[in-house]
Amino acid sequence: MSDFARRMIGAAKLQVSTYEEVEADGSAVSQALAVVVISSVATGLGFSRTWDLAAFVVGAVAALLGWFIWAGLTYFIGTRILPEPQTKSNIGELLRTTGFASSPGLFHVLGRVPVVGNVVTLIVSVWWLVAMVIAVRQALDYKSTGRAVGVCVIGWLVYLAVSLVLRDLPGLQ
Repeated sequence: MSDFARRMIGAAKLQVSTYEEVEADGSAVSQALAVVVISSVATGLGFSRTWDLAAFVVGAVAALLGWFIWAGLTYFIGTRILPEPQTKSNIGELLRTTGFASSPGLFHVLGRVPVVGNVVTLIVSVWWLVAMVIAVRQALDYKSTGRAVGVCVIGWLVYLAVSLVLRDLPGLQ
């Protein structure tokens, strides 16, 4: 099995050692990017009620931008606003760990399955959030999982607010 597949499986299985591995591997940014792209396509397929290629492309680009924004917010909040004494990190570590935290998103494609699709989508979304908390905790060297949850929630709320504002801008509908 390739390192890439092994890392995706480890991240999806919420293995702390996998998040530590990708945090330390400066060359894993391209792999993290690939995970985000694959997950974004699967999420787009699962959430979309159409097979329109343009909708998938826009969704994938939005997911990539969202990943960069959320990683940046997480970095700022986690290192400047809510750091622990031992917190040392850089944006690359957050990109790598949060990118691999997108691994459960592959299962969003099952959102298209009749009857159970909505339940699967909810389960995968919670799974993804748990993976994100682990990724943030490891990348920011937190001892407290609660602090990692706080950073993720604050970052997500800011990201959501910006997304809602941008959604209503003329020309972006």
